[in-house]
Amino acid sequence: MFTALFYALAAIGLVASFIADREKTAGALYKAWSAFSGILPEFVMIITASGLILAYLSPDVIAVLIGERSGAVGVLLASLAGSVTLIPGFVAFPLAALLLEKGAGILQIGAFVSALMMVGVVTFSLERKTFGTRVAVTRNVLAWVFSLLVALVLRLVLGGAGAGVALLGGIG
Repeated sequence: MFTALFYALAAIGLVASFIADREKTAGALYKAWSAFSGILPEFVMIITASGLILAYLSPDVIAVLIGERSGAVGVLLASLAGSVTLIPGFVAFPLAALLLEKGAGILQIGAFVSALMMVGVVTFSLERKTFGTRVAVTRNVLAWVFSLLVALVLRLVLGGAGAGVALLGGIG
């Protein structure tokens, strides 16, 4: 419903713009189409790569690698898996719930979901093209470190004060 409201507002705005100035509206639509068609090939590659990754890494395999007893290694693997996976949030959270049901650890899922939402290894080429290499690398490295910090904070909150040291030391 909320999305439909935004589409309706966009349509109303487009009609109002067209009524106000046909030439500027046509020019804006042409620029928008040019920008969209410019990134379309990379976007298709991103979707294809994500589909292949998800086809070969089933939830069962991921759950074995990032189970509750996998400790820091599992957190690291989960954050790396999240970094190279591109799926929308409305798929990521049910997938996280499924992984938890299959034995994945909460810390590992925290790192996985936060890396999934913030790190863009698959989208890096597009990000680099848009923002530049230094900004893209810096943003992705900081986002990956933050995904590990999410797991550390979860460990501290769920496991007590000494748990952060245990996580860093690899003891699950």
